[in-house]
Amino acid sequence: MKTLLTTLLACTAFATPALAQKPPETVTPKFEHVITNIPGKSLVSVEVTFPPGATSMPHHHAKSAFLYVYILSGAIESQLEGEPARTYRAGDSFFEPPGTHHVLTRNVSATEPAKLLATFVVDSSEKALTTYDHEGHKQ
Repeated sequence: MKTLLTTLLACTAFATPALAQKPPETVTPKFEHVITNIPGKSLVSVEVTFPPGATSMPHHHAKSAFLYVYILSGAIESQLEGEPARTYRAGDSFFEPPGTHHVLTRNVSATEPAKLLATFVVDSSEKALTTYDHEGHKQ
């Protein structure tokens, strides 16, 4: 299982080689396990840390991924395509249905980092958890 998680994260890093800059957030694997009573599905959790004022590039997650996000610290502004931007603070949560275009993820603080836990229910065969758009990002 650790090999699968390492592969998924490595594929994420190489999903968009045309980007000149790497994303400002740091992704740390926390948990990965096959869901034995749902054939072909895995549960994967990663901790994502945003430096002060950092904005992630717009992105999609794996096509099969249902994503649950819990804010561990700080405040994150998030916007899914077709929805208004919302600010989530430590203790808040939101979800992303499969195929959602995540157009904004931003640490609202200019002085403090923000951290979230992203938990994916995903097809075990998916190779990349996150694919960034080719437009770059703002910091």
